[in-house]
Amino acid sequence: MKIYTTAPMEDPRDARADFKHLEEIGYDGAFSFEAKLDPFLPLVLAAENTTKMMLGTAIAIAFARNPMNLANLAHGLQVISEGRFMLGLGSQVRPHIEKRFSMTWSKPAARMREIVLAIKAIFDRWEGHAPLDFRGEHYRHTIMIPAFDPGPNPFGPPPIYLGGFMPRMTAVAGEVADGFIAHPFNSRRSLLEKTLPALDQGLARAGRTRANLDIICATLVVTADDEESFTRSKEAARKQLAFYGSTPAYRPTLECHGWEALHDELNHLSKDGRWDDMSQLISDEILEAIAVVGSRSEIAPKLRARLDGIADGVSLTHNRAPDPTHWRDIVRELKR
Repeated sequence: MKIYTTAPMEDPRDARADFKHLEEIGYDGAFSFEAKLDPFLPLVLAAENTTKMMLGTAIAIAFARNPMNLANLAHGLQVISEGRFMLGLGSQVRPHIEKRFSMTWSKPAARMREIVLAIKAIFDRWEGHAPLDFRGEHYRHTIMIPAFDPGPNPFGPPPIYLGGFMPRMTAVAGEVADGFIAHPFNSRRSLLEKTLPALDQGLARAGRTRANLDIICATLVVTADDEESFTRSKEAARKQLAFYGSTPAYRPTLECHGWEALHDELNHLSKDGRWDDMSQLISDEILEAIAVVGSRSEIAPKLRARLDGIADGVSLTHNRAPDPTHWRDIVRELKR
């Protein structure tokens, strides 16, 4: 199993040291994400300060950009990192696409499918495999002159990963992407009952199998060395899960366990701004079904049990919890 994590993204200058440190710990790869910063910028610094670790966006918001723009960014980072870049894309939600980015929201699954296929068509043109003639419902790319053609990538085109949750978007990943990044608001049961069947549906449409798709599961980890720190880590995780659980899109995970009424209550409290009250509704049972909770020595075997037969890789999500020595030991144990 490959081991990944997401680097903290507050000051882009920190990427020099942060990604280097993650490589020293032993991670196989590390991601940036799109929140307060553009996710592509820190990876330029990360590429210049690491040598082995894969680098990716998990995720960059696809609908805030266009296929040509994404292809150019991915091509450049693949060169700068010398073949270590993974283009991770996600959709975000409609209000942010329309009101934050002032971009078009329509048919998200179909649009994402076109974005991936269009990027691959652009890569094929640059690699010299085919003329550029992509004509879809949402995107059209039919011109590429020498002045704008970077030519073949010396390290080959980077792989494209999709993040998703709902069945249609998850199926798109199975159909057209090179990899899939599962959201951390999943239990083993929801991954088996919801995620894998949707991926299989997409794979079947394209005549592919799971061997053609790299599956990475982002997984919330709760651990600490002492009781006080452990309690703080649990509370931080409860707040995160309460936030996710209040969002209608993530209701299916709760439904798998018969906890759909919890979503209704969390959603109601969120609309009243009662954020502290929400976390109190996340019981130990719910916390341990979705997060991996335990002492440092327990985390690696619990992660293996959670993801066995499901994932090719795990992205450790730890809510900015304990110091890096935790992760060094856990990463080392997972690699045994």
